[in-house]
Amino acid sequence: MDKFYNETLSKLEAAISELEIEVDCSVLRIEAVITLIVESLAQVKEYVLKKGFKDIDEEIYFFKYMKPAIVSKLIFYNAIYKIETKKPYGAKPTKKYLNSETKKLKRYFDNNLDFYKYYRTNNSYLDEKMFVRNKHDIKLCLDTYYFQSDHSFSTSHDYKVAKIIANDLIQVYIEDQLFNKAHEYKSVTLKKLNWTSSKVALIELIYALHYQGVFDDGKSDIRLISKYFESAFNIHLGNFYQTYLELRTRKVNPTKFLDALREGLIKKIDEQDEK
Repeated sequence: MDKFYNETLSKLEAAISELEIEVDCSVLRIEAVITLIVESLAQVKEYVLKKGFKDIDEEIYFFKYMKPAIVSKLIFYNAIYKIETKKPYGAKPTKKYLNSETKKLKRYFDNNLDFYKYYRTNNSYLDEKMFVRNKHDIKLCLDTYYFQSDHSFSTSHDYKVAKIIANDLIQVYIEDQLFNKAHEYKSVTLKKLNWTSSKVALIELIYALHYQGVFDDGKSDIRLISKYFESAFNIHLGNFYQTYLELRTRKVNPTKFLDALREGLIKKIDEQDEK
């Protein structure tokens, strides 16, 4: 299962990336992407119905993580297709329209808060009811959609997981649209940013990004990356390699800044989810 699924997902993502580059019109591109996703989902369904699962744990994992990864793409692209084809003309009407779409996402979150908490905290005590076929529990407030779905390839909550993933992507898409519209009709002069945290913190970040291979597929030299950050954030890092050696020998916590970034982001996400 893992090999077939991973190959299918990899091919799908590569094909989507290729379309993003080759097709100029956003609507035509989205239509093509949706077709690809539907085809991939059909292939996965055929494989599952033919091969089945070796045990209940594999079935839960598939419907909790694997299937939603593909279905979320379908939900996302279908949503932005509707947004793009229904978007009004003019800056103010567009802003109003996009804000109304954001409110829809918020309503869905509010209406499914308990499941959001269950899924995002990686709980599993209800997995056998939520992610095993024909094991639904009516007391879990099921969507009407589930009763009309193909139960040979659906559980009561796999679509909800896909919806959560997709809604996060849709939120980012709408926020980008709002930002672009806000600056579409006026010239924007980007102010140079100054790094106001410590040099050690920036060097810690630079090395983390470098070792993750995020620049030029990991082929960029660390010195070039450092010079870029120095120029971008108006800071002189000095002997950055010596500072890195000191980080490596830091006894208490060699990734103090990165840990703080992670904790701060999680805290903000939790706060925004609770609004």
